[in-house]
Amino acid sequence: MEMDGDVAERYRDFAAYAEGDSDTFVEWALGVAEDPEVHAWLSDLPRGKQQPNLVFAAARWHGAAAPGDYAGLRKVLLEREHEVKATIRERATQTNEVGRLATLVPVLSLVEGPLSLIEVGASAGLCLYPDRYDYDWAPLGGLTGSGGPTLAASPSGELPVPTRHPEVAWRGGVDLNPLDVQDADAMAWLTTLVWPEQDARRERLRAAVQVALQEPTAIVAGDLFDALPGLLDQAAEHGTPVVFHSAVIAYLDPADRARFHELMTGLVGDGACRWVSNEAPKVLPEVTGAYDVPAGRFVTALDGVPVALSHGHGHALEWL
Repeated sequence: MEMDGDVAERYRDFAAYAEGDSDTFVEWALGVAEDPEVHAWLSDLPRGKQQPNLVFAAARWHGAAAPGDYAGLRKVLLEREHEVKATIRERATQTNEVGRLATLVPVLSLVEGPLSLIEVGASAGLCLYPDRYDYDWAPLGGLTGSGGPTLAASPSGELPVPTRHPEVAWRGGVDLNPLDVQDADAMAWLTTLVWPEQDARRERLRAAVQVALQEPTAIVAGDLFDALPGLLDQAAEHGTPVVFHSAVIAYLDPADRARFHELMTGLVGDGACRWVSNEAPKVLPEVTGAYDVPAGRFVTALDGVPVALSHGHGHALEWL
């Protein structure tokens, strides 16, 4: 899923990304791509607010039936324009898909612990608890005994199956708009961001919120470039600092993506932290440019070196 290109291109790209995961979103995205009136509807929104995930979630928040056809989406967009656009401007896509941990934990297992985790774009911080879940990478193996829910990813390639859960000594993160797991409205919004047909993801989200409620983590509100130095100082007192992120850097403009890559490369080179990135292929071209990546797959990298292709929601993991 990319953020560049014109409206039609971006929505067609999203349709390809959603293929096989949400028939509703495929229909909606292709509908928007061919609808000049909706293009005009989107035109007064900031570019970053025109993204399909946010527009579709806001429409659902205001009554668009999902699963449902494109006509229903269009009706809500045009007839409830003021309310829908107010929600789009006020809120953000902070999906916080905890299922991605099934693709990140094998990478974290390559880092010497104990780990001090710093998540960039942490939302409610649900992905900061890799030690509180069990994992299933059948038929290669898995991890049990955490007492938490099981997350599964279908593996391929020479996956280094972890032999134990990550040892997490400290966890924190940064987000422009952190969500409080104790805030019912914020958690309802997170639930709306889950794609229409994906009941299992909704159940996983509810379980993840319960995990986080047992030990809520403070997320710093602010810009990642401003907050990261202080978080690294805190993290270094407890274990190996690991900066990680999933489907976040796409929301930066190209200049800030390059700035982020330069920052993280420098920090890794100085030995200040390890870096686990999990982003769509064009987001960090210096990391992912050499790979022909199928639609719906992210490039997962350690310290700027790709190690796997991952399903965007954590369903599959192809070790490189």
